[in-house]
Amino acid sequence: MLWDFENWFFFGAWRLGFGASRPIKSDKMICHDDRCDYLSRLMPKPIARSKTRKAVAKRFKITARGKILRAQSSRRHLMSAKNAKRKRQLSKMARVDKTDEARVKANLPFG
Repeated sequence: MLWDFENWFFFGAWRLGFGASRPIKSDKMICHDDRCDYLSRLMPKPIARSKTRKAVAKRFKITARGKILRAQSSRRHLMSAKNAKRKRQLSKMARVDKTDEARVKANLPFG
């Protein structure tokens, strides 16, 4: 019946203060607004996936102990002006600074 106070929450009467209490949320009732006056279908939520940034994966390497290594710069051109010792040392990997480690690890979620 329309005048029954138990059913007035369907019309939003509890918002107006007519004495009807707010409806109790059950496990089947999903509320997208304040009214909870309908049963919505249970839609599967997509799982948020953290993907590897391939540009980061090509430039950095994470060691077994968690250190992040990078290639050194200054080895692309003008190699004839550099002596053999300098070229040899530039070929080795260097560690990423600790201020940049969090950004690199965020883009490489699977290590």
